[in-house]
Amino acid sequence: MKDAQEAAVQAIELRRQIHRHPETGNHEEKTSALVEETLRALGLEVSRPMGTSVVATLRGAQEGKTVAFRADMDALPVQEETDLPFKSEVPGVMHACGHDIHTAGLLGAAMVLAKHRDELKGNVKFFFQPDEEDSGGAQRMIQAGCMENPRVDAVFGAHVDPDLPTGHVGFKYGKSYAASDMFIVTIRGKGCHGASPHDGIDVIAIGAQVITAIQQIVSRRTSPTESAVVTVGAFNAGTAGNVIAQEATLRGILRTLGPEMRMKTRRMFTDTVEGICSAMGAQAEVKIIESYPGVVNWDDMVDLAKNVAEDAVGRDRIHIFDQPTMGTEDFGYFIKDVPGAYYKIGVGNPDIGAVHPIHSPHFVADEAALPTLIGVHAAIAAAYLQ
Repeated sequence: MKDAQEAAVQAIELRRQIHRHPETGNHEEKTSALVEETLRALGLEVSRPMGTSVVATLRGAQEGKTVAFRADMDALPVQEETDLPFKSEVPGVMHACGHDIHTAGLLGAAMVLAKHRDELKGNVKFFFQPDEEDSGGAQRMIQAGCMENPRVDAVFGAHVDPDLPTGHVGFKYGKSYAASDMFIVTIRGKGCHGASPHDGIDVIAIGAQVITAIQQIVSRRTSPTESAVVTVGAFNAGTAGNVIAQEATLRGILRTLGPEMRMKTRRMFTDTVEGICSAMGAQAEVKIIESYPGVVNWDDMVDLAKNVAEDAVGRDRIHIFDQPTMGTEDFGYFIKDVPGAYYKIGVGNPDIGAVHPIHSPHFVADEAALPTLIGVHAAIAAAYLQ
């Protein structure tokens, strides 16, 4: 960890610079320029496959496999409300999800590994990804060829966790993050005067029945040992209090764990909506918009990462999570068909106010976790390429 401690000195300065100048998804111009400059100074091969993405390749002294690491770079449209001396200087934009730590940590790992390139048997690729928070930059990076030339054999990544103490590392075998789909349901009925509801088909009443019924997808049609979320976030219909609306729209999300549960929930959702609307004389248009695929860690890759982390920080600082999160993360695209694992790095420290959840305007990540992040990344790379 000595090399990681040394690299963390520069990584902390980079993190503060990135935090001070946050940029939202697909607008990471300054951030990606700083990343590219830092990587080129290390003598790495650098490319810009799409948009503001940055890919760097460190070729070891000997031929071998290729392992990749990913860090997301984008910030959130949040007004920062911390007292950090390096708080955001951009109104309404903040690194409230720790992507500044992710980026600086991976740059630090590149510093450590570049120092030992003559000892590496194989290659290390570094993916600096834009737009994790919105439309998902991971899939577009893959489509742009980041997993090729040289072809990647395994991918690892990490996310800060304010619920873990600084310097601790957390792992989850198998299903780790949920898959996400958005839905738009349009219910078409027959408008009429509010005093004569029998002359129309009331889409608001039908929509209310739909909202109630789809909750039973989770409570009565999903096993308690499985997880799913069905949430309606918007219900819009009508413009006047004395008129029965002709059309209503429901918008929301479906969250599921694993591809089988995802398809099953979509099917139950569509059947329920269409069935109720048909029974009440209305027409339903169900549009499901596929989003992130979920993160399913590969068990052997979790084993490798966990063993390496134990050696780096000590067994007492290793956590194994029993339950997945219903949150989403587009890292799942990278390990959908290629082995890999996604782990958590603790950044929680009550002494400095690092107690708030991610996406909060008060979120603070303890940058003292950077040596751990750097050291674990670098050690995993070395172990995988042995």
